Amino acid sequence: MEQKERKPISEKNAYQRMARICSMKECCSFEIRQKLQRLSLEDDVINRIMALLHKQKYIDDTRFSHSFINDKLRFSKWGKTKIEFALRQKQIPQETINEAFEEFSDELLTQSLKPLLEKKLKSVKGKSEYDKRMKVIRFGLSRGFLMRDILKCLGTIPEDD
Repeated sequence: MEQKERKPISEKNAYQRMARICSMKECCSFEIRQKLQRLSLEDDVINRIMALLHKQKYIDDTRFSHSFINDKLRFSKWGKTKIEFALRQKQIPQETINEAFEEFSDELLTQSLKPLLEKKLKSVKGKSEYDKRMKVIRFGLSRGFLMRDILKCLGTIPEDD
């Protein structure tokens, strides 16, 4: 079966498509640049579209970072380390990440940890209490929480529930 050759998209249409995407959900510069590159546009066209999207506030990496952190804390129950790693993968500058995290208190960053660990402690199986706690610690670390916060929370959870 013969594939149809796709007609190149115009700069105006590419801009409108990206503006529509950005108006529906927060996007970072990296995501939008990738979408534009998939449309096989020239680099100078991509740069013009990106500049226009930034100028018209469709794209704002600081706003995106704040929204991303909020969503991951509330819905995914991630810790600071995992969120920061995900933002770096999206090529958000470190200063922007630090700025966004300043708006969240340490308490807010760890408030989901204790219920998460308590739930995991009830479901985890182990030969001994030590084994169970080690599995829970690994789980907490995989969620991006710091060891000191995990140990502090585990210290407040009674051993035999």
